[in-house]
Amino acid sequence: MTGANVYGCMARFDSAETLRGAALQLRHAGYTRLEAYSPFAVEGLAEALGPTRNRLPLLVLLGGLFGGIGTLALQYYSAVIDYPIDVGGRPAASWPAFIPAALEMTILCAVLAGVVGMLLGNGLPQLYHPVFNVARFAEASRDGFFLVIRADDPHYDDARQALLDLAPLSVDEVPA
Repeated sequence: MTGANVYGCMARFDSAETLRGAALQLRHAGYTRLEAYSPFAVEGLAEALGPTRNRLPLLVLLGGLFGGIGTLALQYYSAVIDYPIDVGGRPAASWPAFIPAALEMTILCAVLAGVVGMLLGNGLPQLYHPVFNVARFAEASRDGFFLVIRADDPHYDDARQALLDLAPLSVDEVPA
C-alpha cells in the first residue's frame, strides 16, 4: 500500500477527546509517525503523539557561545594585536571593558539562533503541505480534528484498518 505518491492516511474525528484517545491508542499499537491537526490546542495531545527530539536548547547555547567568544576575540584582536593604544598606562587587554559588549552579543546571538532554530524546527515557512490535497482538511481550521499516519511509519501497511477500528467520521488517503 505504501508508494512514492502517498503521504499517509488521514482520519477525521468528532471531538478533541476522541482525537487524543485515538492518538494514544495508535501510539500504544506501535505507530510512531503520527501528526494531529485541530482548530485549537488540545491538552495532552502532544504527549499522546509521542516524544520529539528538541535540539533548540543546544542551538541557543551554541549561538550564545559563538556570540560571546566571538565578540571577546574581536575586541582582544582590535585592542591588543591590531591597534594597541596606551591610554594612561592601562593594560591593552583590559577584560572588564570587554564584558558589556560580549554580554550583549551573547544574548543577541542566542536569541537569533533560537528564532532561526524554531522556524526551521517547525518547518516554516511552509506554503504547501500534502494534507492540503484532501478536500475535507479545510475543516481543520473550524471544527475538524484530524489524525495522520505518515507513509514512512514502519506499520503503515495496516494504517487504514487501524484508523477504521477507531471509528472515525471518515478516512482518506493523503496523496503526496
